[in-house]
Amino acid sequence: MPANNPLTLHTPMMQQYLRIKNEHSNTLLFYRMGDFYELFYEDAQRASKLLDITLTTRGQSAGKPIPMAGIPYHALDSYLAKLIRQGESVAICEQIGDPAISKGPVERQVVRIITPGTVTDEALMEARRDSLLAAIHRQGGIIGFAVLDLSSGRFSILEVDNETAAASELARIQPAELLVSEELAFTLIDPQQQRSAIRTLPPWYFNTQTSKSQLCQQFGTQDLKGFGCDVLDVAIAAAGCLLQYVRDTQRTSTPHIQTIQVERQDTSIILDPTTRSNLELEKSLNGTTDHTLISVLDRTITAMGSRLLRRWLHRPLRDHVLLRQRQRAITTLLATNLANPLKSFFQGIGDMERILSRIALRSARPRDLVQLRQTLSLLPEIQACLLSLDSPLLQLLHRHLGPFPEVYQLLQQAIRDRPAQLIRDGGVIASGFDSALDELRQLSENTGLFLVELEQQERKRTGISTLKVNYNKVHGYYIEITHAQANKAPSHYTRRQTLKGTERYITPELKRFEDQLLSARSRALIREKILYEKLLDQLADPLPLLQRCANALAELDVLNNLAERAETLAYVKPTLTDQPGIFIQQGRHPVVEQTQDSPFIPNDLSLHQDRRVLIITGPNMGGKSTYMRQTALIVLLAHIGGFVPAQQAIIGPIDQIFTRIGAADDLAGGRSTFMVEMSETANILHNATQNSLVLIDEIGRGTSTFDGLSLAWAVASHLACKICALTLFSTHYFELTTLPDHFPNAANLHLSAIEHEDHIVFLHTVKDGPASQSYGLQVAALAGVPKEIIAQARQQLAKLENHAQEKLIYNYKLLEEAAIDHPIVQVIQHLEPDDLSPREALQILYKLKQLLVSAVID
Repeated sequence: MPANNPLTLHTPMMQQYLRIKNEHSNTLLFYRMGDFYELFYEDAQRASKLLDITLTTRGQSAGKPIPMAGIPYHALDSYLAKLIRQGESVAICEQIGDPAISKGPVERQVVRIITPGTVTDEALMEARRDSLLAAIHRQGGIIGFAVLDLSSGRFSILEVDNETAAASELARIQPAELLVSEELAFTLIDPQQQRSAIRTLPPWYFNTQTSKSQLCQQFGTQDLKGFGCDVLDVAIAAAGCLLQYVRDTQRTSTPHIQTIQVERQDTSIILDPTTRSNLELEKSLNGTTDHTLISVLDRTITAMGSRLLRRWLHRPLRDHVLLRQRQRAITTLLATNLANPLKSFFQGIGDMERILSRIALRSARPRDLVQLRQTLSLLPEIQACLLSLDSPLLQLLHRHLGPFPEVYQLLQQAIRDRPAQLIRDGGVIASGFDSALDELRQLSENTGLFLVELEQQERKRTGISTLKVNYNKVHGYYIEITHAQANKAPSHYTRRQTLKGTERYITPELKRFEDQLLSARSRALIREKILYEKLLDQLADPLPLLQRCANALAELDVLNNLAERAETLAYVKPTLTDQPGIFIQQGRHPVVEQTQDSPFIPNDLSLHQDRRVLIITGPNMGGKSTYMRQTALIVLLAHIGGFVPAQQAIIGPIDQIFTRIGAADDLAGGRSTFMVEMSETANILHNATQNSLVLIDEIGRGTSTFDGLSLAWAVASHLACKICALTLFSTHYFELTTLPDHFPNAANLHLSAIEHEDHIVFLHTVKDGPASQSYGLQVAALAGVPKEIIAQARQQLAKLENHAQEKLIYNYKLLEEAAIDHPIVQVIQHLEPDDLSPREALQILYKLKQLLVSAVID
């Protein structure tokens, strides 16, 4: 936008543009001009880069050329989708005045602001993923969240008391757009790590009292006690901010937001951001969507079912009662062979959830109503499938499915079978629905007959056999006569146009018909728009029940999907128990078993009160990481109510899942691989409990051998004797295999392998006890390291092992020769090994090493 130039220096049209742009300085302004949306000045320059469109100029204003870029109005959706994916917001400015009567620029107004978190248009959204708007607020030590899915009306709030928990929630929610106060800084919000668009808003957006008033007004209540959130002031402030932002951007009411749900972290299994990444729920570690849990698990038919399944996976529940209800529903679907019949019905189900939101926001298109009608027509048959099934959950869903005969009948009568894409094009309302509309249409439809009769009548009246009555868009209706016959034209014919070889005329009768016809078409379009708006009003009344029906359809699709996956992939129902521990017989990794060519080798796992820490050794590529991850995924699947890839599974209470698997530099954050590793380890040690599942795959490798070994020993010891978490601890430090000698709740496991002619064969079988060796050189050879390098490494290994043996013998000789009063001997004499803690033992080792160094120096 030009700086420091008074508006009076610009043309009237640019004055109008600059006034509107000044009110929407933080968004791209799409300014409607005829058949195009135009952008000017900085907006044009920016849009040309973001959209790869031509940057040009449009004359001059204030003495300077005006940068301009534009897009055709009919291609708006495709360009908006590109901008939304890049985190941009767009203000849509339409012509609302009549160009025929406007003096000066046509009146224009911003009718909607589209942002990444407030999109509801089908063309702008991913069908199988939620697009969430979130707000976050902090007051003292409390951090409050509010989350809204505008495309469905789901609205929830949550409070946590530390930034670690807040980061976990952000990783779960993955909002498309995040609202924060401009006066507060959040260390958990790293713009380089956040994929969401972050909007900073003035502090008054987060006023608690104003927020309470807005929420009560939205829900039509006197207070918020009925929602159980009246004391959650910080989260309410975030919710009020979010609601105000939606009103600012949508410029319409939001009647589909009818309730607010309070979420609590202690009702779900907490997964921190690292764990979500390591378990590859929706995205693999290489950044693709292939070879992920969702790629194996999601065979839902409807888009709303797919979105619900993703929500379940990202928020596994601790409520065993609800999880058993889901298990029973899946068992019933399998026993009655209903999976395939239900799948066939779901093929005809539209995205009812998002269609209803567009109805509420008055942006539903005619095809949305056709899809809704088709969905409603299938409800009686789906209900018939669920009738009398022995499952309380399926019976509840049966009741929520309606049906809705009155709504279906209304849509059947009101909307054509194949309506136009947009209401402005006409041809949407069905014949017979409105008599006034039918009359206006009849006049238009009888045009052809009238023109034929008029042509015959005028030929007879004038005696001109070649006379024709025609129409074109530029000149309207006319009578055409050749030049040779023009002298026979009656006096009441008024010449409209002269062409080579012909003359075109208009008559009072033809003019009256033209005016009536054009008026009828215009009035028919106006009548259709009025009827369509009235239809949307009628659909708003049953909206809450229709939303409940949409939720039931989505849940039924997910349950049916889990039943099909259980049958197809040979999953079993896990047993959920209140006894601590995890017992898995013949467990399998749900993703790896589907992607590898060879048969997957299943393995057992036993963790219980007296066996809480498993030290896992074995070669690289031997299957340690797979074994650990499959345990976490089996636990996670059990806590969404699904069946699991195992022969049997018994799972006790789990509150959190932690993983520390692999590491990489955080260059942007200035953290080395080792620093990342230690940060993740610290998070586990600070937050894990005895009901947590902890997976640690190699720690201490980014520093010296003694430092790394000491850290690994201390961490494993702490998990075993202090936290007592259910832990799988994978390591190449064979010294850690002595941990069970010190802690009775620890045990050794190893992934077996055999060596054959200098080659290693991985057996992928878990066995009790420690591994006999690490097979590092064999794995290096398998990776393609040149043979001469491997041979040289073997020679060096032999030297190091011989040197270590010689050094050990030498040290023993030194001790034998030393006087009995040597400080080292005195320290050892006074030791009581059974009374030492791991930390005290490490401190004594350091002291002995220091004494030995001093002795050598002396």
